[in-house]
Amino acid sequence: MKISLLGTGLLGSAVVERLLAQGHEVTVWNRSADKAAPLQGKGARHATTAAEAIAASEITLLYLADRAACEDVLGEADAQAALPGQRARVLRPDGTHLQQGAAGQVTAAGGQYAECPVLGSLPEARAGTLILMYGGDETLFGQLEPMLLDLGPEPKRIGAVGQAAALKLAMNQLIASETAAFAMSLALVQANGVSVDDFMQLLRGSALYAPTFDKKLERMLSGNYAGPNFPLDHLIKDVRLFIRAAEGAGLDASPLAALEAVLGDVSARGHGSEDYSVLATGFTR
Repeated sequence: MKISLLGTGLLGSAVVERLLAQGHEVTVWNRSADKAAPLQGKGARHATTAAEAIAASEITLLYLADRAACEDVLGEADAQAALPGQRARVLRPDGTHLQQGAAGQVTAAGGQYAECPVLGSLPEARAGTLILMYGGDETLFGQLEPMLLDLGPEPKRIGAVGQAAALKLAMNQLIASETAAFAMSLALVQANGVSVDDFMQLLRGSALYAPTFDKKLERMLSGNYAGPNFPLDHLIKDVRLFIRAAEGAGLDASPLAALEAVLGDVSARGHGSEDYSVLATGFTR
């Protein structure tokens, strides 16, 4: 299958590697061309413009950084001209607000649009074990399913465009809240001289345990937050999007707003590009 991917950041590049390994023909484009160059050596074709990439394939995947970047790229005249007959969809959406803007641009130009946010990071993308949440037309889902199965074992159609993005925000809110809750408990245990091994042994045997605790424990104990799969600033972006979506739905998001302030303080100290588990440093003095 001929596939184009716009935005070769960490996750976008990992998805390209997986698609190439599964035998797809992949064209890539990135605003900073040097970030796309390494993928050429792995078999991807490099397009010099977004419009060229869109025109090269039957499917376009958007992995651009945020809403503004997506709308800028899709709004270009050349990109609009390349969209009719193409199917552009987002595998890592910025949130419900992004979906409506991007969807309108694609459909107005005569293309088809769907969203498919994922749970998982670089190892899962390269292994094809992402959890995929599709939002969009059911017939189109059937057409895309062979490609989606190369990225994750059980792609699931959630509903219309916007619903999968809302579900993704709900999941990412849990990433922030669960990690913060664990970090606070770990900090209290350490402050009182309680054995971390005892704490973890009891926690693992209880209904309170979540696997992410063990995944982040070593980073929190060692203080090594380099080489992230998911940087803190990306988590902050998702937390802010959740707050906006929750308030738009009439929900009280004030507890999460307090956490967002802590995360923002950690980022302001220069840790925004580190693994999101660095949020643990926000609870120690």
